[in-house]
Amino acid sequence: MSYKIAWLPGDGVGVEVMEATKICLDALKFDATYTHGDIGWEFWCKEGESFPQRTIDLLSHSSAAMFGAITSKPARDAEAELVPELQGKGLVYRSPIVRMRQMFDLYTCLRPCKAYPGNPLNFKEGIDLVVFRENTEGLYAGVEFSPVPEEVSTALKNNSKPFAHFAKNAPGDYAITCKINTRAGCERIIRAAFEYAKTFGYPKVTAIHKANVVRATEGMFLETAKRVAKDYPGIQMDDANVDAICMWLLKNPKSYGVMVATNLFGDIISDLSAQLVGGLGFGCSGNIGEKLAVFEPSHGSAPKYAGQYKVNPIATILAAKMMLDWLGEAEMGRKLEAATAAVIAEGKVRTYDMGGTSTTLEMGEAIARKL
Repeated sequence: MSYKIAWLPGDGVGVEVMEATKICLDALKFDATYTHGDIGWEFWCKEGESFPQRTIDLLSHSSAAMFGAITSKPARDAEAELVPELQGKGLVYRSPIVRMRQMFDLYTCLRPCKAYPGNPLNFKEGIDLVVFRENTEGLYAGVEFSPVPEEVSTALKNNSKPFAHFAKNAPGDYAITCKINTRAGCERIIRAAFEYAKTFGYPKVTAIHKANVVRATEGMFLETAKRVAKDYPGIQMDDANVDAICMWLLKNPKSYGVMVATNLFGDIISDLSAQLVGGLGFGCSGNIGEKLAVFEPSHGSAPKYAGQYKVNPIATILAAKMMLDWLGEAEMGRKLEAATAAVIAEGKVRTYDMGGTSTTLEMGEAIARKL
């Protein structure tokens, strides 16, 4: 079967790690047509649109997508970097990956973090963590006010006792970001975590939250987790506050396996988990929906390294392994992971983060030779 893969390198080192990944996919003889898609900072600056309609159309007709990395900057910096004819037009930069997740309902952000033997950066051998992050709601929902509209400010002053502390501020002197969670959104990400644990033999799912303080949204998440857990009597469920789990992961990382969290907390925990197994150079990620999935490294575009072919491409190569699994090419995925693990174990080819001097492409080529 031939697949249609949207190829979205993005910005900075995203281009380089995708090159290394393509070397590995070609070595596997993966039968696919790769179609380049425009996305990222370059297109924001010259078009005022970081996620052009042509790329949206491409994704709509693709089997899956591989995505490199993008640059994001604060609102004023983004405005300043637009070409002169687009400045002052009221254009607002929004992260294309966040828009992509919402537009295509890629509600599961799946981030496995495994300690491969021989990696000098492993915190401890045997760590095998999988983070399920809700990908379309929460604090990343994109509902924000700055400055705060007068009608919103007035409504809060008239109807919210907790808001009294802020009521003295003029609408232009504060900003609001809404944290929005739905019962359906909570349930489907929690159920996805339990299904994964059931399929792959993990004995426990840990729900991460802050329900003791953020009572409405995080309380709904925790209540939903307890309810869903009753449908999986063979799997233990525990829960932890997000601040506490950061401590416990550092102390006892092998006590945890599958973890599930709302959007922001899942983002934080997955980066911590990646560092336990070597850093973001090993942090792969899948944005998964019912009809489309987009796979990427969880690191950013690292502008200071752009063009140097210095960064570790393993996160992106492992993201390609996730793509193969999602497409039903499990044997190819197994071979790609095994080749990656073999190169890590040998230790002859190491990028700078691993204490070596190998380039991005040299790492990709070493893995391809194992294939």
